Amino acid sequence: MVTNESDTFDIGGDRTVHRLGFGAMRLTGEDIIGEPDDVQNAREVLERAVDLGVDFIDTADSYGPGVSERLIGETLDTEREDLVVATKGGLLRNTDADWLAHGDPDYLRNAQLCSRDRLRMDPIDLYQLHRPDPDTPLADSLNALAELKDEGLIRHIGVSNVTVEELDRARDVVDVATVQNQYNVAHRDDEDVLEACEEYGIGFIPWFPLGAGDLAGVDGIDEIAERHDATPYQIALAWLLGHSDVTLPIPGTSDLAHLEQNVAASAIDLTDEELARLS
Repeated sequence: MVTNESDTFDIGGDRTVHRLGFGAMRLTGEDIIGEPDDVQNAREVLERAVDLGVDFIDTADSYGPGVSERLIGETLDTEREDLVVATKGGLLRNTDADWLAHGDPDYLRNAQLCSRDRLRMDPIDLYQLHRPDPDTPLADSLNALAELKDEGLIRHIGVSNVTVEELDRARDVVDVATVQNQYNVAHRDDEDVLEACEEYGIGFIPWFPLGAGDLAGVDGIDEIAERHDATPYQIALAWLLGHSDVTLPIPGTSDLAHLEQNVAASAIDLTDEELARLS
């Protein structure tokens, strides 16, 4: 039977989760706007993920916008102590499907209240600044989140799409529990950010952990997949889990079969030679 066999990480030092999580961005409509074509299927994917032992789910208010959070809040018991739900704020959407940075402190305070209502959570386990806003000082955005934490509305604070320098500036303002940046076996531009997270004991959540389906050019991945009777995508997830003890990959899907394949990747134990070759 498929089950989540990844080891665990303590987010913020006190929220223990299996390192293989689930990203809920794809449980929306085309271009991440509106409801999915099959709402019931989206609910079944969420329920099945938890049944398989996934206890870390990541979303954002901009997914839909609001749709992904609402589906999670309506479908799952988000206040279970054995389930951590993370969301993000700081991006605006429009009918052109743009992603517009907006880190204004008052906006973030309002966005958090809306997320809390949709997710049916009090407090939110992990609230992440989705992207630094060039028009708002990073410290101002994070001070707003620090105030929300002090008020008991969120438990832990994360940042996303940051450089090492921005991470260090963020750590001067708040205790950073997680960083969420693009990272996978085919795209490792932010290796320095991962190394900083390792040094600081911060969870690193790689978005696009499967390279958005593009793993072409990764030397040896097909051969290693055949050796393990697995798909290249499963090997990509196994590599993320084996590459660092602080990675928290969150593969997302709206397909039940793909969900089970992703979770099954947690049981793949790559050798040191295989990890090195893929690296």
